[in-house]
Amino acid sequence: MRIAVAGGGPGGLFFATLIRRADPSIEVTVFERNRADDTFGFGVVFSDRTLAGIHEADPVLRQALTEHGRHWDEIEVRLKGERIRCGGNGMAAVVRKTLLALMQARARDVGADLRFSTEVTLDELAGYDLVVAADGTGSRIREQLDADLGVEVEIATAKFIWFGTDYLFDGLTFVHERSPDGVFAVHGYPISDEMSTFIVETDEASWRRAGLDEFDVTRPPGESDLISREYLEKLFADQIDGKRLLVNNSRWGNFRTRRTSRWHALRPRPVALLGDAVHTAHFSVGSGTKMAMEDAVALSAALAAHPDDLPAALAAYEEAAQPSVRKIQDSARPSLAWWEHFGEYHDAFEPWQFAYHFLSRSITDARLARRDPEFVAAGHRGWVGAHGAEPLDTPFARGGWSTPGRLVRVSTDEGGPVAVEGTLPLAEHADSGPWGALVAAPETEAGLPDVFARLTALARLDTPPVLVAVHGGTALTRTLTCEQARLQNGLPALLVEPADDADDDGRARDRALTTVLSGRADLVGVPA
Repeated sequence: MRIAVAGGGPGGLFFATLIRRADPSIEVTVFERNRADDTFGFGVVFSDRTLAGIHEADPVLRQALTEHGRHWDEIEVRLKGERIRCGGNGMAAVVRKTLLALMQARARDVGADLRFSTEVTLDELAGYDLVVAADGTGSRIREQLDADLGVEVEIATAKFIWFGTDYLFDGLTFVHERSPDGVFAVHGYPISDEMSTFIVETDEASWRRAGLDEFDVTRPPGESDLISREYLEKLFADQIDGKRLLVNNSRWGNFRTRRTSRWHALRPRPVALLGDAVHTAHFSVGSGTKMAMEDAVALSAALAAHPDDLPAALAAYEEAAQPSVRKIQDSARPSLAWWEHFGEYHDAFEPWQFAYHFLSRSITDARLARRDPEFVAAGHRGWVGAHGAEPLDTPFARGGWSTPGRLVRVSTDEGGPVAVEGTLPLAEHADSGPWGALVAAPETEAGLPDVFARLTALARLDTPPVLVAVHGGTALTRTLTCEQARLQNGLPALLVEPADDADDDGRARDRALTTVLSGRADLVGVPA
């Protein structure tokens, strides 16, 4: 069997190594359009909890992280002069060029043929039994396929740019600074004893006010945006002790989340896609390289299990690899959404609540407490100091209506929620006495502008509602609607849990506690 791998990144190289180890009779050629020592970006990061399958398949990554990488346990959030840490987040990172050099050597050791400075098309690979498209998010092999793969692409609103720096962070560090133009944030982490990765994000309005929209991103890869480097070096000078920002194809972009239903095609010739060529997840969850390498594990295992039936092998590859990718992408979307709105949170929250809001964006209070009990306890102390009671035991009063706690019972009928605690009616418009506005969250984020317009109208009423009860939609759209109401419109928000999610009292209480303590909503409603 002859296999061509288009793309010499970690996914393509790992697959070449694994399939040659599984069956040395298979001829594997890796084609990489860049030179062997070319690489865009600076470092790659991995979570300790996610590497077991990769390490079991081959020790090359473990070697890279152990001998050349940096490891840490704490995440640090820097905001408004404070530095807040949360432990229990074991991670490791390594210089991307170092990782690629080790993986190239490993692939050669097992007999793979590596050809650099060679870009190939699907037509040029006609003599191969299988083409593996590992050529990244702009995959040319994918674009040349005459097949409906079920591709969906979502473009984030936040802008990001990727630098390095000779300042050494202790571990994964999130730095937030306000300039006269807006709020900018950094994802920083060490990748060697001399360098850290330094990713900056901001919203488009701040980016334009700062004059950072002048660089022509259609220029060929390689040239970096030096105006942005200078601006950001000055903005974050105190945070990195006046150190330099280092460029490597550093230019602004909008992250694209790619979801694909089918990861293979049989015509015009068999092609299997892996890594960013077929799926992406926002870099804030640190899983891009990991997912590509896990795809390589699944593809090589499927081919080894079905040596004489390529269609069956490719179908088995999808069945094995897709569920974990979908799970990561589902968890990455709330994280990406957080980065699309972090400027609002920066202005609205005290540092303790901002850090808690950030670190609880995809996990609950109980799970976070298992990682670092003291970090969670500090968040609770911050709330008690501000409100005099634990979050769910804090009274709520507004417009002549009150309740002794923040976890409330919501009565429903066939049309949905109708009352809170049996005393506050929920309606579409004002009636006599205190009332709550019933707002349905949209099924997709595309529907949020219309819902936000309605919230603005509610806030302008002569008799505004005591609260906005947000129901329906998805967990993310409910949360974003609640945050819009309370942070932008000054309307208290009640997040109504779906009946199916409220069946387990312990879990429902844990989610409610997280929601209130983080400032995502003022109250949480469960079925009466």
